[in-house]
Order: sequence, then C-alpha cells, then structure tokens
Amino acid sequence: MVQIERYQYERKDAHRLVSHSMAKSIVSLAMGIALGEGRVKSLDDKAADYVPELRGSAYGETRIRNLLRMASGVKFSEVYDGRDDSARWSRITATEGTLAGLRAFGEREAAEGERFQYASIETVVLAMVLRAATGGNLADYVAQKIWQPMGAEADASWLRGDDGVERAHGSFNAVLRDWGRLGVLLADDGRANGRQIVPREYLLEATTWQAHPAAFAPKRATSWFGYGYQFWTYPGEARRFVLLGVYGQAIYVDPALKLVMVHMAAAKNATVGKETMGAERNALWQGLVRHYGGQ
Repeated sequence: MVQIERYQYERKDAHRLVSHSMAKSIVSLAMGIALGEGRVKSLDDKAADYVPELRGSAYGETRIRNLLRMASGVKFSEVYDGRDDSARWSRITATEGTLAGLRAFGEREAAEGERFQYASIETVVLAMVLRAATGGNLADYVAQKIWQPMGAEADASWLRGDDGVERAHGSFNAVLRDWGRLGVLLADDGRANGRQIVPREYLLEATTWQAHPAAFAPKRATSWFGYGYQFWTYPGEARRFVLLGVYGQAIYVDPALKLVMVHMAAAKNATVGKETMGAERNALWQGLVRHYGGQ
C-alpha cells in the first residue's frame, strides 16, 4: 500500500528517473538469478573464467564474490572531482572501449577480500561476467528476469557505451512506482506475484551484514553503512538495507516491517553529507521505522 507519493520540479509519474549507483544493486540481483540458474557456477569463480579477455588483469583475476563486495584490492579513487581514477576510467572507456578501461587499472594495493573500497568500475566487471554467462545483454536479462516478472508498469532504460556494454554502475532509469515495486520485491525477500524472482538465499546473504566478514560491517566498511553484495547495510541487529545513488537517490528497505521508502531527489553535491539532504532523508527513514514498530 502506498502511503505517500510526491513529485516536484514538474516531474510526473510517467517520467523515468535516473538511479545513478542504485543500478549496482540491480546488477547484484541479476547475478543472484544467474547463480540460481547455474549460468554462473560459483561466486568464488574469477571474472576471467567468464571473460577470457580479462585474463591476467587485476580485475579478471578477482573472484566474483569480492567484486560484489567491492573488495578487489585494486587501487582506484572515486571522489568525483574530475581528476580521480573514475574520471580517467570513463575517458578510456569512451575512447577505447569497456575492456580497455577495465584493463587500465592493475595495481593491487591490498589482498582481495581484505577491505571495502568503493569503486564503480567493479560493478562493470560484474556486468561483463553476466553478459558472458547469459550470452546476451544485461539490460535484456534484467527485463526478462526482474522487470517484467515483478509487474513493472513501464519500460526502464539503461544507457550503453558505443561498444554496447551497459553503464552498469549507474544510468538505469525507471518511473517512481517501478522503483517502489523493486523495493517491495526486496522487502518480500525476492518474491512478487506469487513467484520467487530472486533466489531468497542469495538475497539474504547480499543484504545481511552479519553474513560478511567484519571488514564489511556497518561502522567498519564506512563510518555508518556496511556493505554486502552491492547493497549498503544498515547498522543494528535488524536486517535493513539501502540502495544508494550519488547525489541522493535512495531506496530504504525493512523486510520485517515490509516498509520501503523511495527517494529520487537530486542534491547539489555528489556527497549528500555536504548539505542537509542526507541527514533529512535518513531522519525521515528512521522516524518511519520507529513509527511502524522497528527497533
């Protein structure tokens, strides 16, 4: 049941709203489905087992599980100042293609699986694995396995590079109510319309901070959130998790309360902590959780 739905800045319910890095969680869901179908044999396989063109590269020799946790250990800076590794990666990808962009970063400064370091490039490695494992486009796979089965009311879109590879770290666009449907799917542990769409065991592992090593726990991976398989995990014993996008997009999920909050507004700064939006958004969520009986 929708409790409140509100639009601003002349947005309408038919407008597709960009997700930015919330798209990473969709990649994770696709990985869980591919694993359940046997297309991906194990999360402990290396990326190069599916994408031979990455063999011998740092990302290619990283296990899928550690790419999901953003724990490759490969040196990569992402601070959105136009001079970081993220900007360099984007330039290489735009001119030379996705594989060249992935192979351009090869310095491993920590053992894989040892620590969390946010790096959007790792989600693109996962996308390449999924494209190889499924034999098709990631966008088509998500449409067939998630978007249509969950009962989406509108088509979504995913921007691609000139080589046809989805910009899997972001650039997924959908209408607000379908973002809400995705949140409800997650709150129902991967079920929708009487079907188990995402394997429950995978989704529980992806979104439960206690299922991961201590380095990925809330207040350890970051000063507040933990990190699972491309999902941010919330502090506390209850399983709560968040999809987050740069500039403020967010879907908060509390499976026990069957509570979902979708926030698609855009902040002025990439880091919402630099203004009031982040604090206000989080305070609203915590207030809702308390109102509906969460601890």
